[in-house]
Amino acid sequence: MSAHPSHPPRPGRALLALGLLLPVSAFAAGSLPSVGGIPLDFILFALTLLGVALFHNATLYVALVGLVTISAYKVLITGFKTGAGVAGLVGHLGHEWVTIANLFCLLTGFALLARHFEKSHVPVILPRFLPDDWKGGFLLLVMVFVISSFLDNIAAALIGGAMAHQLFKAKVHVGYLAAIVAASNAGGSGSVVGDTTTTMMWIDGVSPLIVVDAYVAAGVALVIIGYFGARQQHAYSPILRHAHQHTHVDWGRIFVVLVMLVFAVVTNITINVKFPEMADAFPFIGVAVWAAILLTIPVRRHDWEVLPDTIKGSVFLLSLVLCASMMPVEELPAASWQSALALGFVSAVFDNIPLTALALRQGGYDWGFLAYAVGFGGSMLWFGSSAGVALSSMFPEARSAAQWLRHGWHVPVAYVTGFFIMLTVMGWHPDADHNAPAPVALEAPAATPVGH
Repeated sequence: MSAHPSHPPRPGRALLALGLLLPVSAFAAGSLPSVGGIPLDFILFALTLLGVALFHNATLYVALVGLVTISAYKVLITGFKTGAGVAGLVGHLGHEWVTIANLFCLLTGFALLARHFEKSHVPVILPRFLPDDWKGGFLLLVMVFVISSFLDNIAAALIGGAMAHQLFKAKVHVGYLAAIVAASNAGGSGSVVGDTTTTMMWIDGVSPLIVVDAYVAAGVALVIIGYFGARQQHAYSPILRHAHQHTHVDWGRIFVVLVMLVFAVVTNITINVKFPEMADAFPFIGVAVWAAILLTIPVRRHDWEVLPDTIKGSVFLLSLVLCASMMPVEELPAASWQSALALGFVSAVFDNIPLTALALRQGGYDWGFLAYAVGFGGSMLWFGSSAGVALSSMFPEARSAAQWLRHGWHVPVAYVTGFFIMLTVMGWHPDADHNAPAPVALEAPAATPVGH
């Protein structure tokens, strides 16, 4: 029924009508709306990432505003591959919900796992076996690398920072802090349970055996940042011997960690190998991790108090992932080793989670290279990775981009050296068939460019 002439339609109804009609008319004559040849989708996304980089105290709100803005733009102007207007948005969310749910469950579950590992006393016992010269600082970074391969890289960086704080009398060099962050990111880059980006690849169907190739470059990078970072630290403040001589391992907490990891790995392998058709139907991996959490309650109490902050952080990251999922990746430059190398530098400024989501959506990358690039590349600036942001909360002196670049110069050198050694040894082998686009129910017509 139409509105009476003397009573104009309510604003909500008008906006709904606009949302349903505009996508059809906006694509009448050409490509996506763009400015200077860059689709407006990417401009809005870049502004969101820039806001995250600039406003560290309000990242959640920036990400949510970006998500709402991009969603409204897609609803009102361009539509989605799943359809136009609000219906297209609902269809898009219906397609992405399994990935989002899996990531949410894993992020929150691994936060509890990290606390169990920290409280197992393993992190404070390991330094007993370190030499008291620069090689002790080097081996500590190797420990951070190894810990990050099975634990979240943020937790690994914080554990490394805590060990360094005790071993170096609270005097930790900025160059060594950069090395701790780089070691944690390098260790997570080749493991599908060591970094959110590699976990995203795993959930998306990338084989863990492909991701592990990243260790070729990460191992080289570790040697470089380990040598120079440890030398810097030893000259600044030598290692303190005989710390925590009488501490013992809490094997109950180690058992909880192992159960959670086994549940995650076995479930993922079972679903992707035995029942691949079910992988997109339900968040099996995330549910398995939380099943392990519930089953191990009698073994040790979980630190439930970490969940509120973890949930906020997860919502922030997943907002960026959803933003990335809406991007027209067909407009991006073709995947190549050059673009993978460039993404590493971009991840030093912008969060690597949405960059990974974009690359997965686009496809055609060698995922070992991409895992290394987006994982290790964020170490080049303190705010380029979540591990760097987390460690800077323990060491405020790290919150200077100039000091980080000046003293952590070995990190970009290690990044480029590791990348090209990997390229020489492994070669570039793109996965052209990954995430091939499925048929869509409704394709929106094309739009007239704005800047032409």
